[in-house]
Amino acid sequence: MKKTIYLPLLAIGAMAALTGCDENAWNDHLDGFDATFNPTEVKNIEYTLTDADYAAIASNKENKAIAEKNDVAQALAALSGNKYFTDKITAAEYVPAFLASTSPYMVYTDGSSIRLTYNVSTGLPEEVTESAGALNLSVGEEFYKNNVWESDENFIIGFAPEKPASRYLPAAIKELVGQDAQEGQYAIISYYEATQNPIFGNVGGGDEPAGFTMSDVLGDIAPGDGVSIDGVVGGACGSGFVLTDLGGTIFVYMGSVYDPATYPVGSQLHLEGEATSYKDNLQIAMGATIDKVGTQEYSFPSPVVFDGAALDAALTRPANQLAVYGTITGDVAVSGNNINIVVAGAETAKGSIYYATDAQKAELTDGMKVRVTGWFISISGGRYCNFVVNNIENMANAAKSRNLVAPLSLAAPVETVEKNAVYRFDGTKWAVPENFVVLNPGDYTEMGLNGSMSQPDSYLPTFLRLKYPYAKADDVKYVLYYNSGYACAEYIYNGSEWKRFTGVETETSQFVRAEGKWMFDPNVTINLPYGKGQAASAPFYQACVDWVYENKCVPLGDTSIKSGKFWVTSYGNNDYYCGTSSYQNNVDLRAASARAQYEAGWEGYTDEEIIATMEERCDREVFPAVLSEFYPEAKPIDGLQVIYTINFYAYALTPAGNYRTLPCVARYEVTGVGEFTYLDSQWLIGIE
Repeated sequence: MKKTIYLPLLAIGAMAALTGCDENAWNDHLDGFDATFNPTEVKNIEYTLTDADYAAIASNKENKAIAEKNDVAQALAALSGNKYFTDKITAAEYVPAFLASTSPYMVYTDGSSIRLTYNVSTGLPEEVTESAGALNLSVGEEFYKNNVWESDENFIIGFAPEKPASRYLPAAIKELVGQDAQEGQYAIISYYEATQNPIFGNVGGGDEPAGFTMSDVLGDIAPGDGVSIDGVVGGACGSGFVLTDLGGTIFVYMGSVYDPATYPVGSQLHLEGEATSYKDNLQIAMGATIDKVGTQEYSFPSPVVFDGAALDAALTRPANQLAVYGTITGDVAVSGNNINIVVAGAETAKGSIYYATDAQKAELTDGMKVRVTGWFISISGGRYCNFVVNNIENMANAAKSRNLVAPLSLAAPVETVEKNAVYRFDGTKWAVPENFVVLNPGDYTEMGLNGSMSQPDSYLPTFLRLKYPYAKADDVKYVLYYNSGYACAEYIYNGSEWKRFTGVETETSQFVRAEGKWMFDPNVTINLPYGKGQAASAPFYQACVDWVYENKCVPLGDTSIKSGKFWVTSYGNNDYYCGTSSYQNNVDLRAASARAQYEAGWEGYTDEEIIATMEERCDREVFPAVLSEFYPEAKPIDGLQVIYTINFYAYALTPAGNYRTLPCVARYEVTGVGEFTYLDSQWLIGIE
């Protein structure tokens, strides 16, 4: 198991915090800086990039300039969402600028090094790596007016069935991006789309369309009357719709599973039915015969404003009233399937959304402050004033929360939903890329998320299963989702479930500071100071002892590293197969001690031969094996010799007849992934 010693990063970060003091603050409080604030302390640490670090690397000005020069600006932008490097955006090229501009590292001096662990793509398709850098766009109000509805008055802020988004979005993206689009560039564009066509104009304010004349009967009907109504639909909910003729507006009950899209606003209807009283509320009873005659333009009357006092007063109104167009403002209170509006100043009455549509339920979250406009049709429970809703406005963010949108010209409000679409520029035009899907705001809501997703594998397999119920084995989908920037995940259907292909691995590389700059350096120097209690050395030497026990003692029948029977002593922290010791943190080259530990192992060897053999075993067996254990991610680099150097100490007899601890060095070349080949070594440097 790899053992890593970490320098506390909070302590390092404290250096930057002191810069707000006087000009000598660093020298007054910290060692390691000279009088002109140049750092003098060498740091050698290990660190793993965080999500925020990838975003910082992607937004770094120097990196952006490099990416522009290399024509990979989009790929760099994708790093923020993807959180992994690629063959186009490499850690070697883009990490140095990050280290030079990040407070803990910019103060380290020459000779410092950071062994950095990060994510790297290993085989992900280009669609995944590049789409995460998509431009984030939205269709503006002017585009809807000028390009979609071609009117400053008769427009809605959204597309509609007769004006589909797919017809206009390429032009909207082209207008927003201009001539700067690059081949292979992706864009995610947000927009609003109505579920029905809007109707513009007046009702009762001018001539009616030829062939249809509204009746004038609703103002005089009573419960039990048979009625024949020629009217226009002014709104709908999940159990019916409101119908207007020249005499007024009434709710037509159709049952608890009514589809509001059956008769869109502006539909001309001929209705034969019966007026009824349900809990003292006037309506048309279920079972009416309805014929749709056509459609016409429709606009709403000025809404009656129901403040708290007015809403309380409405509770005492006479029974069996026609519908009233009104508006209330208050806080949403969700209780099960019931959605109420608590209006300030109302002592008893509450507003209530009558049979809310799915889109309205998604829009109305508990505690939200909203302004609701629609048809006040009935009272239930003695205090709930029921509204068939045409418009919901989020008072906290009115510009963004348009569940139902009414244009300035008093066009009939129509329900709209915010959506996203993904497009790719092929060098000539913007088009929808194959097999891509981007999450919509409503998708996050259904998942119980607040517009962002940090754990895609917890949600996206279910999302894909529901969205593509007839998927076939080996189908592929590239799913774009938001997580501190857009990210893309590739999912493949295996015949029973959607599985993510990650194609991402962790990699560790070294970066060094030299000549005042950070640079990529795959060569690694391992310094093993000697002496008791050396935290930087003990893990390495103990790994050497463990290797000797597992590979040399166990085959001889040893069952405990502290048995003391063979090469490893009874302390379990030093051996005399090669002389390593995690107690003294050196290599013990005393031939007499080696012979005393395991005489049978050294039978026939002279003292000189024992010393030479232990050195050879360190060089060619034990050190390479432990390097592979500690650095399994090390790998060759084309055109470059990658060398790991170990600086260590050995305790040995000098020609003068005394024992001394002397420096040694051994070098290894990385010749495969986690594979180290001995190059050369020098033992007992400086021995006389």
